[in-house]
This record gives sequence, structure tokens and C-alpha cells, in this order.
Amino acid sequence: MSVSDMSQADITSARPLSEPVFWILLSLAGEPQHGYALMRSVERLSEGRVRVTTGTLYGALARLLEDHWIERLDTRDAARDKQAYRLTTAGRTRLREETARLRHRARVATARLKSREA
Repeated sequence: MSVSDMSQADITSARPLSEPVFWILLSLAGEPQHGYALMRSVERLSEGRVRVTTGTLYGALARLLEDHWIERLDTRDAARDKQAYRLTTAGRTRLREETARLRHRARVATARLKSREA
């Protein structure tokens, strides 16, 4: 099912991603990255609001691998123990679903705030 095929109920009932996982998936939506680059990318994209520790990052990466939302990428830099990751089709779909859920949430909140201001 594509995001455009999802009903409003599907979007609003989707289980939210944790903030670090959201930023990790978003980082990988641009290009494959290894752990340290992901940590920097998360901090940059979140404008410094989210800083992931190595423990948080590698715990999240393990779960994302298990859920098949990301995959390991064979790289020439394996000798330095750097492992690169990339977003899978399932991961990109889940990121789109989460983005739709957040967009819906912001729309409802904006409408509520405007109705109270009038």
C-alpha cells in the first residue's frame, strides 16, 4: 500500500517513530552513510535538537535492520570497521507514512489554534 492509498485513519493511527529513528531514516533518505556520518547528519538535520549517542544509534540501527527498513551496504572501507547503511523501499515507505502522520497532526493543531484565536 502506498502512502497515497492510506486513509486518514491509517495515517493518524500509525505508531509514531521515535525522534532519533525519524532523523536516522531521514538522514538515510538522502544517501547511504556510516555511523559517525549518521550521528552528524541527525544533529545537522534536526538543527541541533537531536544528538544521538553511539549506544542510541547502534541500538536503533539494529532494530531498523531487523525491521528491514535499512540494509547494510558493502563498502571498500570495511577494513576500518566502518559499516554503511542505506534506506530500503520499506524504510522509505515508513518514513513517508510518518511524514504524512506529522503533517496531519500539524494541520489539526493549526486549525485548533486558529479557531481559538478568532
